[in-house]
Amino acid sequence: MSRAALPAFHDDLDACFAEVWRLLGAGVERGRSGFHLPALATLGAAGVPRVRTVVLRAVDPEAGTLRIHCDRRSDKADEIARNGACALMAYDRETTVQIRAEGRGTLHTDDALADAAWAAAQPMSRVCYGTAPGPGTAIPAGDAYALPDADAAVALGRPHFAAVVVRVAALDFLYLDRRGHRRARWDRSGTGPWTGRWLVP
Repeated sequence: MSRAALPAFHDDLDACFAEVWRLLGAGVERGRSGFHLPALATLGAAGVPRVRTVVLRAVDPEAGTLRIHCDRRSDKADEIARNGACALMAYDRETTVQIRAEGRGTLHTDDALADAAWAAAQPMSRVCYGTAPGPGTAIPAGDAYALPDADAAVALGRPHFAAVVVRVAALDFLYLDRRGHRRARWDRSGTGPWTGRWLVP
């Protein structure tokens, strides 16, 4: 039984770079993609890494940015506001690709970007931002919190909503195949050009 042909990007560094952004973009659109729910790492107040799953909401290859959303009452919002250094990582089983992105996150709460992101959010997503008390609060029982209905969430959730834009400074791409794994990395300074190179997987 013959195996599928190796992908076009297998030995093409530029094609690998294009594939990174294509897969991330597909992750925004496809809920079943492994790139839809990346893990976000930030630095806690004590300098200890903290990791949690987030939803990838937008990708801008031209600007080199990724966007996620969070509750501004959450630890991750505090951590990004205090020290924007962060990283995202996701693995997609279907494509056998892992992507890691490192950069700096910026919190948007009361600006046009946050307003547009909130306006585009699904009603079920808005409900989460109206949770009382706020995320991470100690409670006496597992159900000792309240969620508003979809209509009330528009008013109750917006004050707690934040969009986070991560300006990516480094990308690491790993493709797994028994005929030859491929790994590549790209770095850039500020908004300058990307510099890529192959790495041993």
